[in-house]
Order: sequence, then C-alpha cells, then structure tokens
Amino acid sequence: MPRKISKNPPSSERASPAGKVPPAKPRKASPVVAQKAPRRNKAVANAAAASHGKTLAQGAGIWSEAEIFEAFSRFEKQNPEPKGELDHSDAYTLLVAVVLSAQATDVGVNKATKGLFAAASTPAAMVELGEERVANYIRTLGLFRGKARNVVELSRLLLERHGGEVPCDRAALEALPGVGRKTANVVLNIAFGVPTIAVDTHLFRVANRTGLAPGATPLAVEEGLEARVPDRFKLHAHHWLILHGRYICKARQPECARCIIEDLCRWPEKHF
Repeated sequence: MPRKISKNPPSSERASPAGKVPPAKPRKASPVVAQKAPRRNKAVANAAAASHGKTLAQGAGIWSEAEIFEAFSRFEKQNPEPKGELDHSDAYTLLVAVVLSAQATDVGVNKATKGLFAAASTPAAMVELGEERVANYIRTLGLFRGKARNVVELSRLLLERHGGEVPCDRAALEALPGVGRKTANVVLNIAFGVPTIAVDTHLFRVANRTGLAPGATPLAVEEGLEARVPDRFKLHAHHWLILHGRYICKARQPECARCIIEDLCRWPEKHF
C-alpha cells in the first residue's frame, strides 16, 4: 500500500523555499530598538549641548514677564552702567575691534589693537598702513590675514561710501567686509545708543541654559529677547547677559552659587 504523504510535515521540514526565518523574533526585537533609539539620540544631543554649555531647560516653561523684569532689575542694581570690554576711542576703532574679535578673546584683541590703533586710528590711516602691516600688528589673533584684509577694505569703503564715517545703519554696516549682524548690533548699541541685542556665544549659552529665551540660532535668541525684554532694560540687556555668561554662567564650570538669577534659572544641572 502506498505510503500517505503527510499534509503537515515535521517542523524541521517547514522552512520556506527561500529559507526565510519566521518573523517572530524581528517582531519582538523591533519594539526594543524603537524604544532605545530615541533615548540614545537624546543622550547624544544633551551631551553635545552640554559640552558647549547650551543645554536647554526643556519642559520647564518659559519665564514669565514678572520673572524677566526681576532678573534684569537685579542685573541693573548690580551693574547700572555695563560696558563692553573692547578698547576703543570712537565708532571706527570700535568697529575694527569688533571685526577682529571673531574667534578671539577681548583681552587678545586689546593687546593687538594697542599697537594697531597707535599706528592707524582712522580709515584713511588704515588704508595707508596697508594689509601687510595691519597683519603684522594683529598676527597674534586667529585668522589674522583675512581680518587684516577686511579691516583695510572696510576702511576703504567707509571713505568711498560714507565720507570716512561709520554709518548708523544696519544694512550699511552689514555691507562692509567682516561685518555680520552681531558686529552691526554691537556698533549700533555702543557707538550710537540703539537698543539692539548682540548675541555672542556667551549670551546664546545663557539664554538657552537658563530658559530665558531659548532658540536654535543666534537670530532666534535675539528675536526672543527683543520681544520679551522690557524697553527699560534693552540698551544694556546684551551687556549684562554677555558678562554674566563670561564670568558666572561659564560653559564648563558655571558658578551657580554666585549667580544672582539662580532661583529663576530653569537649568536642571546647576553646579554648587
């Protein structure tokens, strides 16, 4: 009698012609992978942000108007007339100093400009000095050759377009080589008393870390502060925040115990 072929072969003989593995294990593993990936991504993002001192106080809520007013009232009481730390004698030397300060410390810039401004403190004198000699004065600064080129060219353009004067106009300033929005804001604020907010790395860190004005870009932080800082404090707001970031809310070792706005700050990793 012919042997009957079973319609249900043993499990060891049930592999598909393509030899595919049953999908049970991938289905069990997928949820685990899906759950872990976001945690890893968040950890990496937080570590990267923390390394630059820019960790956001996420989920802690935006500062209230009363808290913002209180914070700037404290800054005002502590330092009623804050000043920028770049040495200058007028709008032109301020403009040059700020252009040179890109990726450099104010202390380093002041050392370099001491000799430079003694040799040339006007656009005409700077053009006469020339790119090579300007470069020799500022060679201790990073990117000194490009900066020397920009300083000489912006000086030439000031003579050509503005009669040798620094314009009190953002578009005209930003049309000069080496001058971006931050530089224009500093010049407008310090030289002309315009209540602009110049966002440098220190201010960007403070605004994000504390939750005062979180933003992914300097422009976003600037716009957030412009919208929320009371008019009374706007002229000095960026000075207070820059100095606070430079000396108190530092990137690697913030001195939270000395911070006058610690009780308002939303940062969850305070150092005491």
